[in-house]
Formats: sequence, C-alpha cells, structure tokens
Amino acid sequence: MLLTNILLLLIVTSVPTNSLIPEDARLNFTELSMKYGHNAEEHRVTTEDGYILTLFRIPGKKPPVLLLHGLNDCSDTFIIRGNSSLAITLANKGYDTWAGNTRGNKYARQHTKLNPDTDLSFWDHSFHEHGYYDLPAIIDYILNVTGHKTIKSIGNSEGTTDHFVLGSLRPEYNEKIQLLIAMGPSAFFKHLTPQLSSLMAMGPLLDQVARPFKIEELFREGSTEKKFFAAICNRNALFCRDLLFQVGGHDPKRLEREFLPVLFGHFPTSGSRKGFIHYSQLGLRMRFALFDYGAADNIKRYGHTEPPDYNLTQCTMKTAFFVGKNDLVCDVKDVEYLRAVLPNVVLYHLMEPKTWNHYDFVWGNDMPKTLYPHVFKLLEKF
Repeated sequence: MLLTNILLLLIVTSVPTNSLIPEDARLNFTELSMKYGHNAEEHRVTTEDGYILTLFRIPGKKPPVLLLHGLNDCSDTFIIRGNSSLAITLANKGYDTWAGNTRGNKYARQHTKLNPDTDLSFWDHSFHEHGYYDLPAIIDYILNVTGHKTIKSIGNSEGTTDHFVLGSLRPEYNEKIQLLIAMGPSAFFKHLTPQLSSLMAMGPLLDQVARPFKIEELFREGSTEKKFFAAICNRNALFCRDLLFQVGGHDPKRLEREFLPVLFGHFPTSGSRKGFIHYSQLGLRMRFALFDYGAADNIKRYGHTEPPDYNLTQCTMKTAFFVGKNDLVCDVKDVEYLRAVLPNVVLYHLMEPKTWNHYDFVWGNDMPKTLYPHVFKLLEKF
C-alpha cells in the first residue's frame, strides 16, 4: 500500500493541474447541459429494492427518449461531446431527453437503507439487477411524469444488455418500449479476440483475489485506483486510449487526442466487481445466462446446478441494431446470432466506416454525420 501511494504521488505531481484540464472534464451532466444551451432537471428514482438513481431530463415537446449507458459508465457519456453529443442533439431537435443511471455509478450510489461504503451487500449486483429493477423503475417514472404510455430507448453496450434482461424476465415491459435502438448490442461473446478472451479469463482470478479483501466496488470516485488511472491518463492519454482500443477496436480517427482529457475526466466511473464477473462468465461459458454462483448455490437459487439462460424469445420489443465491423466487444457474428434469437428486430444496420469500433457509438467525433441520421430516421418512423 505504501509503495502504491508513493507511486501515485509521483505520478500525480507530474500531471497538469486542474487549471490545465479542460473544463468539460470537470463539469457534471447538469453543468454540461447548461453550457451547451439547456437546463437539465435532476430526478431521483427509487427502485423496488431500495436503490436511489439519478435521472437527468432535458425537457422537450416531442415524446420521451431514454439514454442508457454501458459498463462502468454513466449518463455523462451521452453529453461529453458537447454540441455533437447525442443528448444535446436530441434536445436541440425537441425530444424530451432522459439520461439514466444504473445502480453503483457516481450518480446512483445511494440506497434507502444500505451504505455503499460500509455495506458490502450494496454491491451485490450486475446487469441482471439493472434490467430487473433499475430499468423498470426508470421507465415507470418517465411514463408517470410525462403521461405517455410508451418510451423510445437508446442503449449502448451494457445498456442494451439491461434491456434484453428486462424483456426476458419482465415481458410486460416490452409493450412500454416503443422502440429500442441498440448500439453495440451485448449478449453473446462466442467470438472473442485473444485480448478480450484474456480479459474475460481474469474474471475468476479477480474474484478469488477480491473476495478475501472484501473488494466489491471498482473505480470509486476518489479511490486510489481511480486517482491512479486518472493520473496516468492525464499524463499519457494516448497510452490509455490504446488500452481501450485493445478491448473495443482500434480507431484513432474518431477518438482524437484533444478529446481524451475530457473522456478520462468522466470514464470510468464506479461499478460492482460482480458486474465485471458476470460479463466474464458470459464470455467463458458462451451463454447469455444468469449469474453463476457455483453448483451448490445455483441449486438453492435456481433449482439446477447450472444458471438458466435468459429467455430472449420473451424479449418482443421492437429492436434496431447498430453494429460496428471493428467492434471487438460485440463481434458481428455474435450480434448476428443475437439477431436470429430475438423475435422482433426491425433493423440491422452495419456501420459504413469499416473502422467503426465499440466506443464510436457514444464518443466518435463524426456521429452527427455517420450515426445520427439513421437514429433520427428511426425515431420519426416508430
């Protein structure tokens, strides 16, 4: 621990001060919204199991559109590109724009009874709970506030996984989602690159190392690992970008150097160890299934030694796929398999730039030209 702190101190003292870090790297969602011309509202949503989620709204006259982020991310991901971000673009076009946050990130780190700093059970969740508890609470809240009977939803990466869980386990919500635009649809991981396969394989090891030390939260704001990551990426942003590219696909053209300090000011944010482990299990087991607690506990929870698969035939919401040829997280073959399983895929769009990767759906600098025309065409159609 002492060595880690000394190393951190050396790195931190060699990086730019806050005055040299771009303003957008330091502003929260509400502040960014105001900077780019809109007053955002902050809403608190309480799930049926007691988690308190912050939901941001930029009011508009058109029907409500929900934005849902990916793993270890938050609502900021949809606004850090400023005027070219999806949240601001939606608001400029008059849509009632809602940006959600799932339990555990910096905007959803509260509970009616549990303390995230002292109660380890607060972190006993993955995308399963996002889909089963968080997303229904968010949808019902939006419908109650707006008076609409349905919403349109745009999910990115884990944000799509959450929707697939919801549609599978709480099929009554399929009728409440008029359209799901799934960017980087994430469910099956049968065609992994060596880099991602190695990362998935680290899941069991991380589990064994973290459990004895009761490490349940990853990248907590203000934590040593968060400061360490931020310090490294502030000093050598291209190094951190290359790390991302090892996982999601190499595409430096759309993730330019000047934007990186802003990005790493917001990403990653806090999340659960269990969330990473669950994704690791999907990759290692090549199934879209509930969490594997081990044979004995699985029998107690599920009645079988193996966790059951999510029944995607129950996920009947209209779904539009946006897929990147260079997306290493969601391989085209895996997305095609998901497309064949889901009963109501209304569009399958392969992004035209061959270098389009997993991150370009939310951070790419040319989204207004390459992505948004397709998105808004769908929003107007359905």
